[in-house]
Amino acid sequence: MNMEDFSNLDPKNFGNWPIPVKALIILVLCAGALFAGYWFDTQIQIAELGDVKAKEGELKKEFKTKQLKAATLDKLKEQLAQIQTILKELLQKLPDDAKVSELIREISQTVLANGLKQELFKPQYGREESKEDLYVALPIKLRASGNYHAFGKFVSDVAAMNRIVTQHNVSIKTKKGNKKHSLTIEMMAKVYYQKQVEEDKKSKK
Repeated sequence: MNMEDFSNLDPKNFGNWPIPVKALIILVLCAGALFAGYWFDTQIQIAELGDVKAKEGELKKEFKTKQLKAATLDKLKEQLAQIQTILKELLQKLPDDAKVSELIREISQTVLANGLKQELFKPQYGREESKEDLYVALPIKLRASGNYHAFGKFVSDVAAMNRIVTQHNVSIKTKKGNKKHSLTIEMMAKVYYQKQVEEDKKSKK
């Protein structure tokens, strides 16, 4: 096949063209069709396939996570029930704000019952610590004098109370000139009570 084969071609008489020329033209057309198919269709499909594979990986991870959650669901429900039971028991130990004065008085009486000399007992009203709608913590500044045995009994009695009372920043110092009350204890006690909801207040009114 040479250039003369192309120069003598009659476009209207394709059937009489030389076989090599027809084969070359058909080959070029097929290549063009394949390229066009790749450019306009296959390339898009390859990109979509990549996206699908990436999404498949994400879905597999999500499935494994959900499968793990489903496998531990019963145990989580059991733990939730235990937590709710514990929370209910703790809330039952919290007085409402109407009974806080009674609890404060009980702590003060515990100081005296253990032979301690009460030097300071001051509830810090206005400095309450609120935790959402669960509880309110009222700090009480306390200072008393006595001996180690009385201090230990007092701390033990407060810890054994039916109500929740925590003790913070405890410090003990030597006190001169008084053998019976030779030591001074200072601490910040906190009493906890239920926060009264506005609806409860309205209903009481």
